[in-house]
Amino acid sequence: MSTAKELAAALTAQADPERAAHSARYFKTGPGEYGEGDQFLGLPVPLTRSITRAHLPLPVSEAQILLTSELHEHRLSALLALVATFESASRKRTWDDGVREATHEAYLSAVRLGQVNNWALVDTSAPTLAGSAWRPGVPSSGDIDAFATSPQLWERRVAVLACYSWILEGSSEPAFRIVTRVLGDSEDLMHKAAGWMLREVGKRVSEAELLGYLDAFAGAMPRTALSYATEHLTPQQRAYYRAIPRTTLRP
Repeated sequence: MSTAKELAAALTAQADPERAAHSARYFKTGPGEYGEGDQFLGLPVPLTRSITRAHLPLPVSEAQILLTSELHEHRLSALLALVATFESASRKRTWDDGVREATHEAYLSAVRLGQVNNWALVDTSAPTLAGSAWRPGVPSSGDIDAFATSPQLWERRVAVLACYSWILEGSSEPAFRIVTRVLGDSEDLMHKAAGWMLREVGKRVSEAELLGYLDAFAGAMPRTALSYATEHLTPQQRAYYRAIPRTTLRP
């Protein structure tokens, strides 16, 4: 087993200052922006994944140490390690309820502490570490519906991205329920996430179910969400839904 210190050193050894400066701008780390103060090593994601794989397994406690780092790539690597741990504990031959619960709770704690604080970190981790664990009868200190109405942006995005795990299993209900809760969100990042999950319902579950949802809610959807949701529809269908008169979603 590796340690947080060993993994952090391996990542830091590959630092690219020029790429790090670009990443800082891309993830909006300036004053008042959503990623204010975040720091970067400048590693491409495939390299971060490769280094992380070479240091697995990483104990949950060591991942939690790495999640306290100010460096984005350290926290991304910690989340990748937690995903790998959760997936291993979810396989039939290596199923371990205790490991699944510990990994899930470590993740929820990191989200609440603000350690999972940009869309890349959320999108990499939420479907597995939140969505795959939020199931009836599975212990959890969190709740997808509570996260969807949280005042914290990244908790809300975790709730939306968690729906992807149900979508992959062929179920659209959680996505429709959670997306409807965030349609009035003021953040463009939430509009993009909501539209993305709706698009995935149409691709992976049922286009007819997506169209039924759009028939009911297209008029209340932010334009960005509607654009994402209809991306794979025909030009005629996209034009039809864009032309629906604007309405206000009732509470």
